[in-house]
Amino acid sequence: MSTDSISVLFAGGGTGGHLFPGIAVAHELRRRHPEAELIFVGAGRTLEARVISREGFALEQIRTSGLVGQSWGGFVKGLALIPVSLVDAAVIIHRFSPRLVVGLGGYSSGPMVMCAALQRLPTMVMEQNSVPGMTNRLLARFVHASAVPSETALPYFVGTGFVSGNPVRAGFFDTPRPKYSPLQVHVLVVGGSQGAHEINVSMVEAAPTISASSRHVRITHQTGERDVAFVRDGYSAAGITARVEPFLEEMEREMAMADLIVCRAGATTLAEVAASGRAAILVPFPHAAHDHQRRNAEVVVDRGGAEMIDQRELSGSILGNRIIELASDDGRRKAMADANLHLARPDATTLIVDRMESLLSLL
Repeated sequence: MSTDSISVLFAGGGTGGHLFPGIAVAHELRRRHPEAELIFVGAGRTLEARVISREGFALEQIRTSGLVGQSWGGFVKGLALIPVSLVDAAVIIHRFSPRLVVGLGGYSSGPMVMCAALQRLPTMVMEQNSVPGMTNRLLARFVHASAVPSETALPYFVGTGFVSGNPVRAGFFDTPRPKYSPLQVHVLVVGGSQGAHEINVSMVEAAPTISASSRHVRITHQTGERDVAFVRDGYSAAGITARVEPFLEEMEREMAMADLIVCRAGATTLAEVAASGRAAILVPFPHAAHDHQRRNAEVVVDRGGAEMIDQRELSGSILGNRIIELASDDGRRKAMADANLHLARPDATTLIVDRMESLLSLL
């Protein structure tokens, strides 16, 4: 295969859950084909611009907006932008002449993958959840291949689906883990790439309970932009040693350094927790489409890798006591960490890029 003739578009992203698996796959494709032209296409969100630039890839933008979970005005705006987004997609495809278009999930992947399919270009979608989102459900019948996390998702992608697991960046497997310290427990709190207000509030409410524990707890907390000052002030008032940031750039390092992770239950986050081999407390986002975060969490809990707190029951008292219980039980945390390592799929990226190479050979 001639590497100088390969151009691949990765469409979608927006949130870290869609974007980071695509970046993991793009890095592996670049490793195999250093001269290939790899371009990401998104809706121009801040996270996309920051992360894709940092990872060394090009970014193009299309004008598009979501339909699911929007207000009436947002829904109308999304409908009005559909023809505009298809025109933008056609322009980008004409400019780069890709040999493959890969949809990463999310609304901005729809126009690019559909436009490529209409031009009979090889196409693939990557689905992170066992219950696919609307965009990938709609695209399923038009693409050549669909990478899915487990057998549960295969019925949605009849004839094109293959089980790969969720790809994560190599650093989650490769980053050295520090030696266990009996003097303190390091807790990482992550509400997704944009933070999670409910978790942020509960952690501030939990701070006095954590501070009063006989086990010293150190906290690193990704809050999102809105709550960073509020959370910093809350920890400071409780006398807790904490590093609070709106966004953590090197999540593979942060997870490797943690003894316990408090997080949502997005599929990509769970794949990263598994690859890092860390114990977790999961608080599924209750408004996720088809309640897929709860389903994701239940799989990990059933395998022994995490405990789950329903957001409707979430409070500072419940979260604080759960953190202290696990911080004080080294054996329980190790058992959870080992269970998560068994859930990890280190071959996911390889399987997906193997299939991409077979699609590239179609043209």
